[in-house]
Amino acid sequence: MLKHLSLFNKKVEKVPSLIKWTGSKRKSVDQILKYFPKKINKYYEPFLGSGSVLYAVKSIYPNIEVYGSDIYKPLIEIFKTISKNPEKIKKAYRDDWNKLQKNFPKYFYIKRDKFNKKNNFQDLIFLSRTCVNGIIRFNKKKEFNNSLHLSRRGMTPKLFDKIVDNWFLNIKDNSSFRCCDYPDILNDLKKNDFVYLDPPYLNSKNRYVSNLEFKRFLKFLEEINKKKILYALSFDGSRDEISLDKAFPKKLFKRKIKIKKTISTLSNVLNKKKLNFTESLYLNY
Repeated sequence: MLKHLSLFNKKVEKVPSLIKWTGSKRKSVDQILKYFPKKINKYYEPFLGSGSVLYAVKSIYPNIEVYGSDIYKPLIEIFKTISKNPEKIKKAYRDDWNKLQKNFPKYFYIKRDKFNKKNNFQDLIFLSRTCVNGIIRFNKKKEFNNSLHLSRRGMTPKLFDKIVDNWFLNIKDNSSFRCCDYPDILNDLKKNDFVYLDPPYLNSKNRYVSNLEFKRFLKFLEEINKKKILYALSFDGSRDEISLDKAFPKKLFKRKIKIKKTISTLSNVLNKKKLNFTESLYLNY
């Protein structure tokens, strides 16, 4: 019954915090990976976000081919650039950080206005490493709207360089990043490939795109099942005593596992209190 489970017995390397994305699995990645199948041909992650799970998979199996994708172009450009030209992204951040020190706090808001007009990925990196608690959020107009963290001067270039270097070493080989909608990967999937899905919650806020269309997403899962591709899906769960579970058709999955002892960082900051958060992991194997 459990022939596909419990692959990753190794200790998962701590994922460097490149970018704090809403719903990041950085703190729970080791709990998620232990349920991945024993053999993977190619790994696909079509809701890339912070890329924490992809990083962990790559650190355990450095020779595996991984494919990260997301509909948000600036996010994908960050990973593409780090995998091919990390010095470019390091230099741009260092230049912006130095300008912030000389023109504090005004320079942050100059960059924020520029990003909301042009959506340049370098500006997004700078904003994410200098805004309040590093949290990326957007308003209803899909504009970045977090403020400068006034009590700090942003992540130092020295620390940022180290994070970028670690990411570069991890994803420089056998890694591809693509800006596309999640159903676009269907034609690429082959036998023994594996898909990890971490879509936004149905009622999530502070997003750069519209909320997930649930019926469309269920159709996508049906198509994956038809191709007999294994998948793991992080979705819904509970916040303290409040259940956030969504009713998935039972024909789409075989197991539902609770991933416990994670913390909803965004909720902690916005609500100014700690909330214990449990997330569901759906497996079709």
